[in-house]
Amino acid sequence: MSTSRTRQSAAERAYALTKELVLSGELPGGHLFSEGEIAERLGISRTPVREAFLRLQAEDLLRLVPKRGAIVVPVSPGEAEDVLDAREAVECAAVRRLLRTPERVPSVVAELRSVLEVQRGHAERDDLPAFAETDEIFHRTIVTAGGNALFQRFYASLADRQRRMSMYALGPVPEQLPVVLRQHAELVSTIEARDEAAFAATLRSHLNETHRS
Repeated sequence: MSTSRTRQSAAERAYALTKELVLSGELPGGHLFSEGEIAERLGISRTPVREAFLRLQAEDLLRLVPKRGAIVVPVSPGEAEDVLDAREAVECAAVRRLLRTPERVPSVVAELRSVLEVQRGHAERDDLPAFAETDEIFHRTIVTAGGNALFQRFYASLADRQRRMSMYALGPVPEQLPVVLRQHAELVSTIEARDEAAFAATLRSHLNETHRS
C-alpha cells in the first residue's frame, strides 16, 4: 500500500473514531482534547488526526485551537430548537403523504415495530449510545415511508445533531428511556389508525417532553 493511501486510511480511522466519540457523548460539548490523544489511541501519527480534525471542523463538530487541539462544539439551544422544528415539519409531512396510499401502512407499521423492538433491547441493556442511534433510525424510517426524496436527504443531514441531542437529553435521566419507547409505540399506533392529527399531536408531545422540557 502506498504512503498516501496508508495516510488516507489512518485519517479515515481517526475521523470515524473522533466523530463517534463526539456523537456518543464520550467527548461532550465544550471538551478540549488534543490530536495526540486520538493518535495514541489508534497508534498512528498526528498528521492524519489533523486531517480528520479539519473535516470535523467543516462539519461544525469541532473548533480547532492552535497549539492546543480541538474543542467539541456544543449544540446550542437555538440550533436544537431549529432541529426540532424541522423534524416536526418533515415527519408530519411524511405521514400525511404516506396516508395517501393506505395500502402501504401495514408494512410501514411492521417495520417501525421491528425498529422499536431493537430500541427496547438497547434500553434493557442500558446502552444509551445504541438507543440514541436507533432513535434516529426510528424517526428516519417514518420520513422514508413518506417517499419524498428531498425530505429524506434533508432529514439525513440532521442525523448527527439528533444523536447528540438524544445523548444530551437522555443521559442524565435514564428513567426516561421507557417513556420514549411508550411514545414511539403511540406514534406507530396513530399511523396504524391512519390518524394524521393524532400523529402530529403525539409527535409534538414527544419532542417537547424529550428535548424541550
